[in-house]
Amino acid sequence: MAQYAVNQHSVKTLLSWIESDNIAIPEMQRPFVWSKTKVRDLMDSLYRGFPVGYLITWQSKAVPVKGGGNAGYQHILIDGQQRVTALRAAIAGEEVINKNYKTERVIIAFNPQTESFETATPVLRKQPEWIYDISEQVNKPASLAALRDYMSRNPEADEDKVYASLQKLNALVESQIGIISLNDDLDIETVAEIFVRINSKGVPLSAADFVMSKISANGEQGRNLRKLIDYFAHLAVHPGAFKDLEQDSEFAATDYWRAISWLKNDTEDLYDPSYVDIIRVAAILGFRRGRMNSVVRELSGINPETREFEPERIPLAYDAFEKALLSFVRPYEFQKFVALLKSAGFVSPSMLTSTNAVNFSYALFLDMRAKGHTEAEINHTVRRWCVLLQLTGRATGSFESAFDRDLASIDKLGPVEALKRLEESELSEAFWKHQLPARLQSSSTINPHFKVFLAAQVNQRAHGFLSRQHDVQSLIQLQGDVHHLVPKGYLRKEGLNDKSQYNQIANFAMTESGINIRIGNRTPAEYLGEVREQIATGTATLGEIVTEAELAQTFAENAIPMSLENTDVTNYEAFLEERRVLMAEYIHRYYERL
Repeated sequence: MAQYAVNQHSVKTLLSWIESDNIAIPEMQRPFVWSKTKVRDLMDSLYRGFPVGYLITWQSKAVPVKGGGNAGYQHILIDGQQRVTALRAAIAGEEVINKNYKTERVIIAFNPQTESFETATPVLRKQPEWIYDISEQVNKPASLAALRDYMSRNPEADEDKVYASLQKLNALVESQIGIISLNDDLDIETVAEIFVRINSKGVPLSAADFVMSKISANGEQGRNLRKLIDYFAHLAVHPGAFKDLEQDSEFAATDYWRAISWLKNDTEDLYDPSYVDIIRVAAILGFRRGRMNSVVRELSGINPETREFEPERIPLAYDAFEKALLSFVRPYEFQKFVALLKSAGFVSPSMLTSTNAVNFSYALFLDMRAKGHTEAEINHTVRRWCVLLQLTGRATGSFESAFDRDLASIDKLGPVEALKRLEESELSEAFWKHQLPARLQSSSTINPHFKVFLAAQVNQRAHGFLSRQHDVQSLIQLQGDVHHLVPKGYLRKEGLNDKSQYNQIANFAMTESGINIRIGNRTPAEYLGEVREQIATGTATLGEIVTEAELAQTFAENAIPMSLENTDVTNYEAFLEERRVLMAEYIHRYYERL
C-alpha cells in the first residue's frame, strides 16, 4: 500500500498555500544558504520546463491547542525549504536572511532577447536589454505597455521575440512542481527514512529542521516557540538586528519576545547557540532525550513505550518544551553558565571544539539548578563534565546514544554520582598516562586536547613562554602567536619539510609576537643561550626572564621539559614524546582541581 501521494501543483498555488499557512515552513528569519546562482538556475529551469525536484510534505494529525479545539490538518514541509525560500525571494520579492544573518534581496534579472537569467548586479541595471528584477514582471499579463517600454529602450530588438519571451516569463508562476505528500499515520522513523532515500543532494534536512517544521503545526503556541528559537539564535549573533526583529509586532507583544529582549545589549560571543543547539538543550532538559528525533516523536503525541498516537500527550509535550526553552533563554542562567565556562579556562569561542559538549553541559547546568543542587556541586560537576566530553570525544560521532545513556545514569544516580561512574570508565589511569599523550600527537591547532591544554593554562593563570607580564589568556584573546619551540625554519632547513613533523602541537607554546620574532629560526640552544646570558647580566634582551627561578617557572607553566635546551633535529622526536607526557600531566592536574 502506498504511503504517499504525488501531485503536481503550480508555483502560484504553492506560494498561496504557504501564505495561508496550509503548508508550514520555518520563518523567513532562518538563514538562506543557497547561492544566488542556484536561485538563478532554479528560475531558468522553471522557465524552460525542466524538472526541479519534488517537495516533500507530511500531513500532521489534528493537534489539540490550549483553550479547546485543534490546529487542524496542516502539511509540514520537510524537504524543499531552500527551494521554497528561493521562489518567495525571486518571484514574490521577499527578503531573505543570509548565513551571516544579514537581510538582503535575491534579485534575478532576465534578458528577453536571449532568454537568459542572471543574478542582478549594478552593471546589469544599466544595461537596457535586461529586465532587472523579474519579481516586478512575473505574474502579470504581458501587456503592450510593458512591451512598448522595453522596445523604447531596445529599438533594434525583435518585437515578436521579446513579446513571446515576456509571455513565457509572466507564466513562470504556472510552472508545475511535484509535491510528495506523506501519509499522516507514518511514524517518525519511516518519515526520516523516506527523506534519506529521496534526498541525495542539495542542502540536507537535519533533525532540527524536522523539529522546527513540526513545531509550526501547533497553532499560535507553536509559531511563537519557533520564533523564540529563531530570534534568540539571530540576536545572539547580531544584537543589532533587534530593531528589525521588533517589527514583528505580533510577536513583539508576547512574553516570549520580552524573555529574549536582553540580547539587544549582549556583546558576549563565547557561546552563540544556533537553532540546532537551542533545540538540543531543550530536548535534553524537557524530555531527557539526547536524540533529536525524540523531540518530533514527543511533539507528535507518540507514546515512547507503546509507540501509539495519544493526542492528549501533545499539549503536555509542548508545555514541557516551552518550559525548557524559557529556561534556556533566561539571562541570569545563560550568563552564569558562560561565566562558568570562562572559569574553566574557555575564554574564546575557538577553544570550544565541540558545541555538543557545551550544549549537554548547559542542559546539565540548568537541570541541576532547577533541582536545587548547591552552587559548589553545580560548578564542579558541570566544569568536569564539559571537559570530559571534549577530552574523550564523547560528544562527537554517535553522541546522541552516549547522551541518552548519560541522561539515564543521571536520572538513576544523580549527576554527581553519574559523573563519578563516567570518570571511572572514561578517565582511567591508562587514559592519562597513555591515551592522552597519544591523542596529543597531532599537527592540528584545533585538536580538542590542545584546546583543553590551553584552557588549563588559562585556568592556572599561566604566562606565555618567556613572559612574566603577559598571561596565556591575554595572548589568546589578543590573538598572540602560537610559537614553535623548535623553530620550523630550522627544522625545514634540516630536512623536516612535512608540516605534520614541524607543526606538532607538542612543539607549540603561546608566546608574545615580539619574543617569537626575536627567536626567529635559531635553535633552542642558541635562543635559550641568550636567555642564560641575560640571567647572568640581569639585562633582558629576549623576553622578560632574568632569574633561574623565572626560567624554571616559564618551563613549568608551559609544560616544557628542560631538555628543550639541548634539542636539535637529532633528538626532536624524543623531545616531542617528553613534552606530550608533561602536557597530559598538566591537563590531569587541571582536571582534578576543577
